[in-house]
Amino acid sequence: MLTVSMTVNGQMVSKETEPRTLLVQFLREQVGLTGTHVGCDTSQCGACVVHVDGKSVKACSMLAAQAEGTEVTTIEGLAGDGELHPVQAAFKEHHGLQCGFCTPGMVMSAVDLLQHNPDPTEAEVREWLEGNICRCTGYHNIVKAIRSAAQQMGG
Repeated sequence: MLTVSMTVNGQMVSKETEPRTLLVQFLREQVGLTGTHVGCDTSQCGACVVHVDGKSVKACSMLAAQAEGTEVTTIEGLAGDGELHPVQAAFKEHHGLQCGFCTPGMVMSAVDLLQHNPDPTEAEVREWLEGNICRCTGYHNIVKAIRSAAQQMGG
């Protein structure tokens, strides 16, 4: 066992864990933040995307020990002061979700995209989301939601 410490959604977290524990397992099972989903266990689907030091990362492809000392933001940490993040609000407004399983990873990836490219084209959004799989929506409303959020955020 080893002790892993990181800041998660603005709160310092320090837990004992096995060295082989994935970041997604650590967040879900030890920190209790279940918004980060496990969809494939092979780093293919993107349901587990979180931000580590401001960059989107598939939490199933990173050990918790590798996140030692970092700042991690999960879907639970996006909203502030009772208000949804603009990307979350746009997903709601434009029906960018159906079952909701992929939504946390999609939203986290979209937030990272808009930090890098505040006004992406439809093609750029689709390219950015290549690592996120949705089995329900066909992506049309997801892309629409992300582009709407970009406009709301001043892109």
